[in-house]
Amino acid sequence: MKELPRFYAITDRKKYGKDFLLTLENILNKGVRMIQLREKDLTGKELYELALQVRELTLKYKALLLLNERADIAVAVEADGIHLPENSIPPSAVRKVFPEMIIGYSAHSLESALYAQKEGADFITLSPIFKTSSHPEAKPIGIEELKRISEEVNIPIYALGGVNLGKVELCLKKGAYGIAGITMFLHGADKGFNFGGSS
Repeated sequence: MKELPRFYAITDRKKYGKDFLLTLENILNKGVRMIQLREKDLTGKELYELALQVRELTLKYKALLLLNERADIAVAVEADGIHLPENSIPPSAVRKVFPEMIIGYSAHSLESALYAQKEGADFITLSPIFKTSSHPEAKPIGIEELKRISEEVNIPIYALGGVNLGKVELCLKKGAYGIAGITMFLHGADKGFNFGGSS
């Protein structure tokens, strides 16, 4: 598998506004090269149709596309992989059927990070690092726990949750491989911040 990009944008139609594809293209245009299509409220048919359009855009920018949990739709649109929530099927079960797929996993503790690694996930998102409006009820893991987990785990860790442009450097210094998020990439695109392509 080729080296994963450092910045990982997760979609949210409610936050992207009326023109979802234009907003997404703006984010790709700013150098983000890994996208997770995470529209959990859509039917299979709606998600498939949207994924086809998103795949076209990601190919234009030579960006990776991952589907949230739906390996069937990922295969149907020739996406690069899937991202599994913590309560989803084990990464090893997906790997058995789709050996070439990039598999991400949502971890919220050292225990789940080690589980993802043992199960053969290619990377994890670790969240929430900081307090986040997306999940106000979730207690932040904190920057020192990010450091501790990064020292125990050998697969790439993407810091997720409450990470703004000003906290990127801190997360990377504490052992994060990269940064995942929704809002940060919207704000970054608005402010003309460049996320620097593939690494």
